[in-house]
Amino acid sequence: QVQLVESGGGLAQTGGSLRLSCAASGRTASSYGTGWFRQAPGKEREFVVAISRSGIKTPYVDSVKGRFTISRDKAKNTVYLQMNSLKPEDTAVYYCAAGAVVGPGAVYDFWGQGTQVTVSS
Repeated sequence: QVQLVESGGGLAQTGGSLRLSCAASGRTASSYGTGWFRQAPGKEREFVVAISRSGIKTPYVDSVKGRFTISRDKAKNTVYLQMNSLKPEDTAVYYCAAGAVVGPGAVYDFWGQGTQVTVSS
């Protein structure tokens, strides 16, 4: 089993920044890659970006390219999502998920509880 805990969400103004963290724990946590997803009210969950267990990053969803950056600290089993130049349309619950294979169409085995990001205009 792998447990994922997101943190770092909150309220930001348009143009502001937030950094989300996804801390993984469990004996096999390092065996998985991590993806970030988001779900806005009334919309389907959307893949944002992922990083494989070997550190390879997937392409970002077009709407966040140039603004969001995924990174990780292997020693801490933590993956980050740095979000800059935030827009109101970035408002969503952000989830991280762990999977043996990552990408927009992959099946993820474990999910975090989500963290709310709200961007005010």
